[in-house]
Amino acid sequence: MLVAVRGKWGFRGSSGGAARTGSERFRKLAKNLDALAHADDIHLRRTHEIGLLRRQAALELHGICDDFVRELNQMLSELALEFSPKEYALDSFQDSGLNLFQINARGRILQIEFEATPELVSTEDFRVPYIMFGEIRSFNQQLLERDLIEAQLLFYTMEKTRTLWRYFDARTYRSGLVDGDYLAGLMDQLT
Repeated sequence: MLVAVRGKWGFRGSSGGAARTGSERFRKLAKNLDALAHADDIHLRRTHEIGLLRRQAALELHGICDDFVRELNQMLSELALEFSPKEYALDSFQDSGLNLFQINARGRILQIEFEATPELVSTEDFRVPYIMFGEIRSFNQQLLERDLIEAQLLFYTMEKTRTLWRYFDARTYRSGLVDGDYLAGLMDQLT
């Protein structure tokens, strides 16, 4: 029981003896509260770092797609791939919603949808820790007529020495780097 003794707060023992000061207990409580404040500061810094990393990852994925479209368009003479959105900046990323990129070659479409994980870092759907996940879908009119859309999972992984976009094919259990060659393989399947 908390009691006042000579202007100081203390705790009465269970035996009902003289009140002892709570200074030791207060020191322990103060130490615990300081530790909580330190842990909160670390968590806030980590949340900010992951938020920035997510925006940079979205910008990186846009760059991979943009480079692929630009390089392929330089080689095309009969048509041009369309890519949307054409412009993308760090603040374009929607942290609390879906983000969508699309590459279109006359109805042959690669659609990339991604979002932030509910937790800062997850391993729920992929063995390597990741901070963003999504799906890349590829389809054309013939596939749509048969109600088929090819889809592979996407993850922005945080590996020991690097961060990168990876795909995962749930049918074959293949995984690899998302780059221009990967996008070319998907587009090639639609021709």
